[in-house]
Amino acid sequence: MRFNRPRLAPNSVQTATARTERKSNTLSLRALLIALVSVVTLLSCSTAPGPRNEVVGTWRMTSAQTEGNGRTELAYGEQPSGMLAFTPDMRYVEVLTDASLPPFASEVRGEGTDQENRAAMAGSIGMFGTYTVDAQGRFSGNRVEGATFPNWVGDVRTTDDLSIVVRGDRMTENFTRPDGTRITITFERVR
Repeated sequence: MRFNRPRLAPNSVQTATARTERKSNTLSLRALLIALVSVVTLLSCSTAPGPRNEVVGTWRMTSAQTEGNGRTELAYGEQPSGMLAFTPDMRYVEVLTDASLPPFASEVRGEGTDQENRAAMAGSIGMFGTYTVDAQGRFSGNRVEGATFPNWVGDVRTTDDLSIVVRGDRMTENFTRPDGTRITITFERVR
């Protein structure tokens, strides 16, 4: 059984008050939505550039030489091959090799001869980690998190040990090894 409640006719004051409240709630909700959409739009469409960073990008090695004990030598042979990548989130990966190294006699990486392993170790390096730049966007140091030469893992290098200078699309890296040998590597920006 259904009960019908008698409807009372609203008086004009109640009707006007209800309409005003609904209108006020609708306006408040609309204003809140507009404000929320505006904030999200401003945050997601910000065109403000990030901090300057002149090393960010991918670089290809073009030359490398060492200077030590009164001698200058090619660090990665006649055919240096390598890449150095600096990411915007302040990470780097560097792999440098001597492209003229012959392949190992064995197809199994861990089964090279003593001579093959020595040549591969002397003619290549790979490492990765984090890096920093100064307020002008110039390289200011790095931290090695992993390397094919395990002694470097954990090293923190400042511009006292490692300097990187960028001029246009050319970058020069100067590094002083613990034994005093200096290595100079030149890179070109990959486009």
